[in-house]
Amino acid sequence: MRRRFGNAIVIAMVLGIITGHLCHELLDPAEAKQVATYLSIITDVFIRLVRMIIAPLVLSTLIVGIAHMGDASALGRVGARTMAWFIGASTVSLLLGLLMVNLLGPGVGMGLIPPDGATAIHGSSLNLKDFVTHLVPRSIAEAMATNEILQIVVFSCFIGVAAMHGGEHGKTVAGFANAVANIMLRVTNYVMKAAPAAIFSALTTVIAAQGLEVLTSYGKFMGGFYLSMAILWGLLCFAGFLVVGPRIGKLLASLRAPILLAFSTASSEAAYPKTLERLEEFGVSSRIASFVLPVGYSFNLDGSMLYCTFATIFISQAYGIDVPLGTQLTMLLLLMITSKGMAGVPRASLVVIAATLTTFKLPEAGLVLIIGVDQFLDMGRSATNVVGNAVATAAVAKWEGELKTTPQNT
Repeated sequence: MRRRFGNAIVIAMVLGIITGHLCHELLDPAEAKQVATYLSIITDVFIRLVRMIIAPLVLSTLIVGIAHMGDASALGRVGARTMAWFIGASTVSLLLGLLMVNLLGPGVGMGLIPPDGATAIHGSSLNLKDFVTHLVPRSIAEAMATNEILQIVVFSCFIGVAAMHGGEHGKTVAGFANAVANIMLRVTNYVMKAAPAAIFSALTTVIAAQGLEVLTSYGKFMGGFYLSMAILWGLLCFAGFLVVGPRIGKLLASLRAPILLAFSTASSEAAYPKTLERLEEFGVSSRIASFVLPVGYSFNLDGSMLYCTFATIFISQAYGIDVPLGTQLTMLLLLMITSKGMAGVPRASLVVIAATLTTFKLPEAGLVLIIGVDQFLDMGRSATNVVGNAVATAAVAKWEGELKTTPQNT
């Protein structure tokens, strides 16, 4: 079943690219745009179905994971180890982005002149004060309705800890949350049957509207970004190997379908349910997977963080603006904070980049340079986020002695 699902995703990707190219070449621009508009309905509906699942699934699994920790000291230990890994991975991702963009210089020589006027995306909306206050939900109903993962995590932690110490009432709440989680995973299986159709429509939509030329006109920028992503994958896998051992290869092999799903839909959220399922099949205990993975979706977006530093310096290079090393390191510290507010925000990387451009007096109009290819770059970011969070979850499970040596049969 798993292999059939992965093969269906690959076939859908290939057919989507071919169909999109034919539409772009055989139809006039207006007709191609209309075809793209209608096809995008399928992808939009699929993403909505996935987001419909995410909030109750994160809420229920996180409550169960925390309630089953046993005591506050175990929760604190797991939380500390989780955040230590996340901070380390975030730092490596941001530094790698800075290093690669300076080495490759994808924007050097473009010689662009900053245009008058500002872009439609403004960076002033992201700052430390807003991020901290945004952590706490005004209403859990509002947080779930808007898929605010950070706020759902905070609320779930309170309920989970209360259930842990709540005696019989706590066991009742944990049992109910466990039942909800099981039902939501079953719903996930229904929704995922539509994934190949959504992937086909997503790729057809982009190629039909913009053509394959969008992949070549920014070849150096996109090539440099994906090379950086490949190196980051290698570093993440090496770190996972040091903790988990040779089995890390089997983990990546089992994640083939979730990675392809995240890549082709440009949404790491779409891969969350399948990633959780694969981790538990790999041998990660449900209480660790249910705690670390949703927290990772808020605090460990490795691919997105690498992109923020890479794209920001690319824009400065395109306009011929020299950014000193000290300023770049200050930029890294800012991104370490602002990137933690990405979860659940559409095109959040662009907003974070805009905030950084504004802070360091770089032209916000440079966002126009990357918006056209952002969909293709988002595909790589999303897949990398899945890999980073899966490796982190397996590593924490190993540290806690919660990784079975014999994985569950599938």
